[in-house]
Amino acid sequence: MRVLLWIFAVLMMFTVAAGAQEKPTKTIKHVPVTATSPTSGQDMFKAYCAVCHGIDGKGNGPAAPALKVPPTDLTVLSKNSGGQFPDMKVISIIRGEGNLAAHGTREMPVWGHLFWTMSHGHEGEVQQRVSNLTKYIESLQAK
Repeated sequence: MRVLLWIFAVLMMFTVAAGAQEKPTKTIKHVPVTATSPTSGQDMFKAYCAVCHGIDGKGNGPAAPALKVPPTDLTVLSKNSGGQFPDMKVISIIRGEGNLAAHGTREMPVWGHLFWTMSHGHEGEVQQRVSNLTKYIESLQAK
């Protein structure tokens, strides 16, 4: 009986020690979206995308560790698409129309809807935002 109690005590110590080593879960702090100029893809990327994808677009933003699935490395989109930048796919994803199976439950915001709200329903401005953001992402492609 003493042996069983001793084994139980040792197992409990290991269980407690293992539990003490768990890292705290990281969370993403949601903040209101602030409008940027629709003419600057770079400003929009910094304001809306860099927190997850990183300033360089490689998927290493400060919020990336808290996501269930790592953000896409946006610098290799052309490489992964046979050398051609997949502009229509990028536009579709930004607008929230594309399939993001890798995101599981879509953690990436639907920017098309947010751009619509920022633009007070002016579709021309929404298109300008999406187009300029897409062009900026294209400029990040690895050479």
